[in-house]
Amino acid sequence: MRSYERTCAVADCYRRTDGFKRGHADDGFKPVRTIVDRLNDSTSLNLVVPMHVVVVSGIFPPDIGGPATYVPSISNELVERGHKVTVVTLSDVLNPDECSYRFPVYRVRRSLFKPLRFLITVMRILKEGRPAQVLYANGLYLEAVIANFFLRKALVYKIVGDWAWERVTNKGWVKDTFDEFQKGRYDLKIEFLKALRNFCARLADAVIVPSEFLARAVANWGVSESKITVIYNAVELPSPISSLIPLSTRFKIVTVGRLVPWKHIDHLIEALTECDEAGLVIVGDGPERSRLEELARARQLSERIFFAGQRSKEETLAIMAACDLFALNSSYEGFPHVVLEAMSAGLPVVATAVGGTPEIVRDGENGLLIPPNVNGALSKILVRLLTSSEERHRLAVGAHATTERFRRSAMIDATEAALRDLAF
Repeated sequence: MRSYERTCAVADCYRRTDGFKRGHADDGFKPVRTIVDRLNDSTSLNLVVPMHVVVVSGIFPPDIGGPATYVPSISNELVERGHKVTVVTLSDVLNPDECSYRFPVYRVRRSLFKPLRFLITVMRILKEGRPAQVLYANGLYLEAVIANFFLRKALVYKIVGDWAWERVTNKGWVKDTFDEFQKGRYDLKIEFLKALRNFCARLADAVIVPSEFLARAVANWGVSESKITVIYNAVELPSPISSLIPLSTRFKIVTVGRLVPWKHIDHLIEALTECDEAGLVIVGDGPERSRLEELARARQLSERIFFAGQRSKEETLAIMAACDLFALNSSYEGFPHVVLEAMSAGLPVVATAVGGTPEIVRDGENGLLIPPNVNGALSKILVRLLTSSEERHRLAVGAHATTERFRRSAMIDATEAALRDLAF
């Protein structure tokens, strides 16, 4: 296995590792090349001439979600550093107030007939991409690939999950876990989606992923390891606001995420039956909501569960701050940014040891990890934490220290360096 390039925002360094090591700066890894060293290695021309980057995304504000938060943030930072950025995105709203952005945003109506929408999106990427050096796709990968067939620009992806697995899982075509799906064999329709995913990923000149777990997954799609860079997400908190939660329980457990099958929020609801003094706040929306609400009624827990629905980032963080404990019971996570936000809000964290989660949560130090889908494990650990204020406080202190390592400036430095590598 060839040496693997890993950009680590946790340690604020740029290093090479053999294989797929996991760890942080204090695990014995020694920084080989810092971000500053890397930028100093660039030619003087590269340091003076700004890049022109076209950022492609499937969602953008007022949408809510990871890319909708990340894309405007990274775009504003690149503009602040003297680069030119143009965003091409899908949107339900074509004429929102764009005055808060320092870059142009071109929106394609999401509700259009899909083949027409696809064509319009490709044409827009073609038009905006001609004067650019780099296409930075945070979604709409096939559209970016088709456009770049004609543009022949540097093409960089940010991959935060497996869109093929998510699509077939949401449609109910498979019930396999993320890991099982990577190795499984299916009917022609599903295998076509997997082949399309692999085809698009292999055509990228570079791929940025937020965890080593996803780096391994993308490498298994046939992407050369030398193309893959791990850049951990950073935590960025807005000004705090207050929130009132309509639950009268002594303790409040909060979970945040899309209401989809692999989040296993139904198991959280079931575990609540063992936590007599606790209520559950569920922030998010999705296809599972009606089923989860029916389960709460069936277990006679409606008065102890608050379905908060989709909230803004500011509202979500305010809700977290008003709770006592954060729980994430997923069977898959690429890199759960919401865990960093919970830690920043001062909450002890309980999470399943899946995907990229163990790259953030160290069992017993800054949170507690449990195996996924083990009967009784979730309720047992929740009861343990709710009955020990000392352990909750100790984990919250460790969690806050963890967030200091995920600095925004390091994430921006690493991303800029990855884009610059291909721009000139």
